Amino acid sequence: MMKKMSISTSKTSLVLLLCQIISALDVPLDLSQPPTITQQSPKDYIVDPRENIVIQCEAKGKPPPSFSWTRNGTHFDIDKDAQVTMKPNSGTLVINIMNGGKAEAYEGVYQCTARNERGAAISNNIVVRPSRSPLWTKEKLEPNHVREGDSLVLHCRPPVGLPPPIIFWMDNAFQRLPQSERVSQGLNGDLYFSNVQPEDTREDYICYARFNHTQTIQQKQPISVKVFSMDSLNDTIAANLSDTDIFGAKPVTERQPVLLTPTGSTSTKVELRGNVLLLECIAAGLPTPVIRWIKEGGELPANRTFFENFKKTLKIIDVSEADSGNYKCIARNALGSVHHVISVTVKAAPYWITAPRNLVLSPGEDGTLICRANGNPKPSISWLANGVPIAIAPEDPSRKVDGDTIIFSHVQERSSAVYQCNASNEYGYLLANAFVNVLAEPPRILTPANKLYQVIADSPALLDCAYFGSPRPEIEWFKGVKGSILRGNEYVFHDNGTLEIPVAQKNNAGTYTCVARNELGKIQNEVQLEIKDPTMIIKQPEYKVIQRYGQVSFECIIKHDSTLLPTVTWLKDNDELPDDERFLVGKDNLTIMNVTDKDDGTYTCIVNTTLDSVSASAVLTVVARPNPPFDLELTGQLERSIDLSWLPGDENNSPITSFVIEFEDALHEPGVWRYQTEVPGSQTTAQLKLSPYVNYAFRVIAVNRIGRSQPSEPSEQYLTKSASPDENPANVQGIGSEPDNLVITWEPLKGFQSNGPGLQYKVSWRQKDVDDEWTSVIVANVSKYIVSGTPTFVPYEVKVQALNDLGYAPEPSEVIGHSGEDLPMVAPGNVQVHVINSTLAKVHWDPVPLKSVRGHLQGYKVYYWKVQSLSRRSRRHVEKKILTFRGNKTFGMLPGLEPYSSYKLNVRVVNGKGEGPASPDKVFKTPEGVPSSPSFLKITNPTLDSLTLEWGSPTHPNGVLTSYTLKFQPINNTHELGPLVEIRIPANESSLILKNLNYSTRYKFYFNAQTSVGSGSQITEEAVTIMDEAMASRQVDIATQGWFIGLMCAVALLILILLIVCFIRRNKGGKYPVKEKEDAHADPEIQPMKEDDGTFGEYSDAEDHKPLKKGSRTPSDRTVKKEDSDDSLVDYGEGVNGQFNEDGSFIGQYSGKKEKEPAEGNESSEAPSPVNAMNSFV
Repeated sequence: MMKKMSISTSKTSLVLLLCQIISALDVPLDLSQPPTITQQSPKDYIVDPRENIVIQCEAKGKPPPSFSWTRNGTHFDIDKDAQVTMKPNSGTLVINIMNGGKAEAYEGVYQCTARNERGAAISNNIVVRPSRSPLWTKEKLEPNHVREGDSLVLHCRPPVGLPPPIIFWMDNAFQRLPQSERVSQGLNGDLYFSNVQPEDTREDYICYARFNHTQTIQQKQPISVKVFSMDSLNDTIAANLSDTDIFGAKPVTERQPVLLTPTGSTSTKVELRGNVLLLECIAAGLPTPVIRWIKEGGELPANRTFFENFKKTLKIIDVSEADSGNYKCIARNALGSVHHVISVTVKAAPYWITAPRNLVLSPGEDGTLICRANGNPKPSISWLANGVPIAIAPEDPSRKVDGDTIIFSHVQERSSAVYQCNASNEYGYLLANAFVNVLAEPPRILTPANKLYQVIADSPALLDCAYFGSPRPEIEWFKGVKGSILRGNEYVFHDNGTLEIPVAQKNNAGTYTCVARNELGKIQNEVQLEIKDPTMIIKQPEYKVIQRYGQVSFECIIKHDSTLLPTVTWLKDNDELPDDERFLVGKDNLTIMNVTDKDDGTYTCIVNTTLDSVSASAVLTVVARPNPPFDLELTGQLERSIDLSWLPGDENNSPITSFVIEFEDALHEPGVWRYQTEVPGSQTTAQLKLSPYVNYAFRVIAVNRIGRSQPSEPSEQYLTKSASPDENPANVQGIGSEPDNLVITWEPLKGFQSNGPGLQYKVSWRQKDVDDEWTSVIVANVSKYIVSGTPTFVPYEVKVQALNDLGYAPEPSEVIGHSGEDLPMVAPGNVQVHVINSTLAKVHWDPVPLKSVRGHLQGYKVYYWKVQSLSRRSRRHVEKKILTFRGNKTFGMLPGLEPYSSYKLNVRVVNGKGEGPASPDKVFKTPEGVPSSPSFLKITNPTLDSLTLEWGSPTHPNGVLTSYTLKFQPINNTHELGPLVEIRIPANESSLILKNLNYSTRYKFYFNAQTSVGSGSQITEEAVTIMDEAMASRQVDIATQGWFIGLMCAVALLILILLIVCFIRRNKGGKYPVKEKEDAHADPEIQPMKEDDGTFGEYSDAEDHKPLKKGSRTPSDRTVKKEDSDDSLVDYGEGVNGQFNEDGSFIGQYSGKKEKEPAEGNESSEAPSPVNAMNSFV
């Protein structure tokens, strides 16, 4: 959808070049030269009789020529006619008609002669005729009475005017009469009817003739046409005939084609070369014939052939002799065909092959004048010298006439003259003037000196060197002032002196010198050539589809030579942009705001410089929801169906995919539109099903990809006749609301389903499986009926039938319903419980007899609750649990029981009314299970070789505890676990002292409880025995040595300095001022974070007050609760990797460790303080 054009002004210079070649020997006006006719009126000159007649004749020459005229072949003395004047320094005649002259008096053939001392030139024969627009002759026009289906021709016969008038048909209201394949105007102006229809009846068929030259319109008297249909004709004739008369008028019958024009089977046509060939065939027939054209023995010329007037006219433009031949038109309808052959002959008025051209010769030179023309028939050639036939012209020994050529030898100055060549045949003539001018002149260069030429790279460069001289000078070109002569295929040297560089490149820029020389002298001229970069559109506008009221932009980004100033212009459909503020033209784009339908079209970006022009186009398609359909029409009305047709609205560039048809029932639901049907978008008619007793109106909605149109205007209303109902109520049910009733409900018919007035319902019921008659009642237009006094929950057969004033609907189908339910009477029996394991049991029961259910069986509910735990003998609040089992199920599973407990349960049956009585409580017990973990494990009283363990019994023993199991193992300095030791402890114990342990060693403990079923989950803890006193003493002694104290101080100072430097570097790398960071966050090296909220608190060496990771330390009493993490310090890293993030807040990262990795003694998990650092060296 996008196109690109490129125009270069340098290419258009080629056209100018041709003109320069032709006029290359134009003699400068300061030198003597014979006359040359420069302007004259056309050969066939039709003038307006109401205005002055101006007959043009302009010429140039040196000395300036004088002018004279002939009229009808004799001298026209303008001095003797006061109405005729000649313009000063011109041969143009002005005939004054406005002051009393008559144009008809000056009708004739005029010829102008321009003469000076070197010769005489003559104009064409100018035939002057005043235009004519005569009135129609008065005539009595009889009305045309035509039978329907017959053909008819209304003749125009306009008056003969000059030039011929343009014919058209209109009515009294000056509206053009519509034309079609059936009715059309012929080339002669007559109005042809292939067959007439009743709608052709009218009294104002008026033919108009418009005479463009005088701007007048003549009108023929109105023609009346009356078309009689056969039915009306039969009625008219039958009314005037007696019963004994016989009349048998035939109905309208179809007829095969017959040609109205041209007549016969063949005809001939002569047309002149270069004109437009018009061939016509108009046929009568019913159905209306279709016309087709062929050329016998050939093809119709492509690109020059057009069909007009509904293919009744064949038009071929710019005909040539090759278009001669036989052209056949074929008129065809369903009954047959007819044809006509037109034999076309193309003749030709004379046309030039070689027209004579002016000769400029120096004394003693030779030359020729050539005059060659063609035509059909072949034209004759005749020569004149200074307007006189050459046979009687003065003798000139230097010339010789040889048919269409005059040969000149050794001319002298007296040989100067103007020669006329006349080529003529029966269809016209050609007249050309060509002078022979004998001069002796040194070279002249007519191109201005130092002229600057600018061209676009890769385009032709044309450097002019217009010259004159006699003898004719030779031209040479040089590049630069002292460059060598230019030769080779890179250049083209034209006869008029122009140098052409076919594909100019940057290296072609520079100074060029043109030198002209003949035997009388030499002259040179310099010109400048600059090569510019081409203008390009590097980002072109692209095809866009936009919804109405949206916004769209087209880009047009350009690249151009820096020395050229481009101008960007936007066009819409090759015209200026609308004067609308919605169109915003930017530097390199066009934006259209709030797009409307009228913005649809082709947008072109044109970039112009002084040297070139480029353009690119893109199409904008504006899409929108379709316009609503219109002209809804109802046809084919029947009791149960109707045909609806419509005309689609504008699809707004998005094809219509479907039409939705809706209806309104003005009788029952006025103002409510309901869906009727949907048809494809290619369909504009639909047959609609109707219901009785509905006052229908229809509307249509068009749908396309964008959305739905507004609804059309409603159609006319159509009321269907009443009828008995077609259907019965739906969703009929019989359900009792009380134990002694039956409620019968149904879904009432809608208004349009009633099919007539007086809608009611016949409600019928009887007890099922009982030999009872139907009980019926007729109720108004309601939706339920209650039957009272029924037995409890017995089945009933129910049916509901619609009826109205015109009768009953078809027999309805029966449905089964039940009277009302009551609570079940008995409880399930034989309830049994089977304990599967300590947490799951299965319960069984016998079903309740259906009669005792007294309703729809919904299922069974099992109520169960824990009475007490067998291990603790303590009662607690009873919380009953309920499980529901749907349907007629007689067993169920009870999950989630607690081990070693006593439970009770009962079972109840459920119906639609509620629950029945409970079965007797059933007691069952669950067996023992494994216990939960001990409630706590506390390690106290560490010594060199012993630890004391205390624990609490499991919260849920789930049985009788039999023992505890303790496992423990040491953790060495490489975080490896040592051998595992296991000890079994009686169930009645709650503490234990472990002895014979290694001093200063970390141990990990695993502790759980057992029942007879097995072991429960374990709890873990870690603890450390204390140091050997001797080692502690040695540590104190070393710490008191001076050398050690000095070393530790130096290390501490170094660490402090490093921390300060790191802190300063981090502050400098932040995004915020140091002052704000200092106010917001204290130095982390001075104030550690508190464990609970992350704020900074006082620093302490006390190990219990250091921040701990979750699960990395036990509380001060060395107790681990059950809900605490089971992980120990071994599971985590040795400390907090603290750093400040970008906003100054503290980030603490915990890194998890595998369980086998050791933790050394009671080391703090914090970053080391100076004191801790010193301790680490002990």
